[in-house]
Amino acid sequence: MTHASRLRSQQPPSGPLSIVIVGSVAVGLEADRLSGLLTARGHEVRRVVQEAADRSAVAAPEPPAAADLVVVLGGDGSILRSARWMGYAQVPALGINLGRLGFLADTPRQDAAAAVAEVEAGRFRLVDHMMFECEVVRGGGVIHRDLGLNETSLLAGPPFTMIEIDLLVDGEPATTYRADGLIVSTPVGSTAYNLSAGGPIIRKDMDAFVFTPLNPHTLTNRTVVDSAARRYELRVPQPNVGSACLVDGRVLTPLAPGDAVRVRRAEPRFTLVEGGGHGYYRTLREKLAWGGGLRAAERSRPEAAG
Repeated sequence: MTHASRLRSQQPPSGPLSIVIVGSVAVGLEADRLSGLLTARGHEVRRVVQEAADRSAVAAPEPPAAADLVVVLGGDGSILRSARWMGYAQVPALGINLGRLGFLADTPRQDAAAAVAEVEAGRFRLVDHMMFECEVVRGGGVIHRDLGLNETSLLAGPPFTMIEIDLLVDGEPATTYRADGLIVSTPVGSTAYNLSAGGPIIRKDMDAFVFTPLNPHTLTNRTVVDSAARRYELRVPQPNVGSACLVDGRVLTPLAPGDAVRVRRAEPRFTLVEGGGHGYYRTLREKLAWGGGLRAAERSRPEAAG
């Protein structure tokens, strides 16, 4: 379910916007500055404080059910926390990058007010990103359920020996991974943990899951990309003492023998507000230094000039 924000028509909004600014205590000065600018433009502004030390939640009584726009101050971690906080009532989000890399929060802080002005003028587009539901089944019952944006990870953990993970697709056995773990990533999460593990980059507006094993024992166990319309189940017959299931980098639960982890596409979709200058491949070029960026950076170093 998504909130019926006036921005979903992708037309210039009539009248002031209801805007929620989300950020940690550490970005309070930036939040106050932006709040003042937006209030001066006539918008209704509310501030929500994230607890940066707790990756599982945002310190707020309830999601922004009546908001038109959520402005997230921080990095991609702040975006993940905000997406989880909004849950099944997603509101279009504008990410203001106060971090380092920022695949999702890619609007520079100095452009924050200008980005909202572009929204006011209707010069923006909404890009939906697939979310997923993860369930952990034990003894025939669901013991944990969570909503995520980037990935579900099954990690072997201490004593750091490989574990076996059975993959079933629509109830049919597909393969058994003997590895240090398995990442089940969405396209938007493909540039996160999945990319670090050697997985492919998937265009973020596609509907697919990426299965990337971590250090597999069998070299033919390669990354697999499959449709998000399928139902996936991961079974762990004999986990290690420290094996765990994680959602977006947050431990959902330790794993017990025989646990099953179910992953499927969720009904809500996380929606990012993008301006005309923030194309998909431009983001990849800038963030991953494509197109000779690393060589150019190397040539620009003072010691390289001699």
